[in-house]
Amino acid sequence: MATQMIEERDGSDLGVLAELAGYHLRRASNAVGSDFARAVAGTGVRQVLFGILSVVDANPGINQGAAGRLLGIQRANMVALINEVVEQGWIDRTVAADDRRAFALTITRSGTEVLAATLARIRSHEDQMMADLSADDRAQLIALLSRIEARER
Repeated sequence: MATQMIEERDGSDLGVLAELAGYHLRRASNAVGSDFARAVAGTGVRQVLFGILSVVDANPGINQGAAGRLLGIQRANMVALINEVVEQGWIDRTVAADDRRAFALTITRSGTEVLAATLARIRSHEDQMMADLSADDRAQLIALLSRIEARER
């Protein structure tokens, strides 16, 4: 267990933190985030941009608002992020046919290539981070995290 490894390393006790899921989620998130940054270094892709590329690829023509809601990104932040992926040439933004006030997003050929290359790095990163977990453990972890995450939607 991670808690035991921390306790053994310096002899200190985590106290009540050892019992709090939020503490372990934060520590795990920090570890995964740091390793993710190393895995995608030099690509120009950050976690949030990868998320946008993934959602737009899976939902061609999705509008900015819907993509932001899916990813849990505030509207004001989403505008700047979409501007960034458009400027990179990874996403095309056009006026939506069904709502002229909204923008439809589609991934470009360049965006598809960046997504595929980045995904290969991320899969390798996840395989390393989750090496101690069986396939069933990984599936259970994702299912449990998804249940927690669903409370925010």
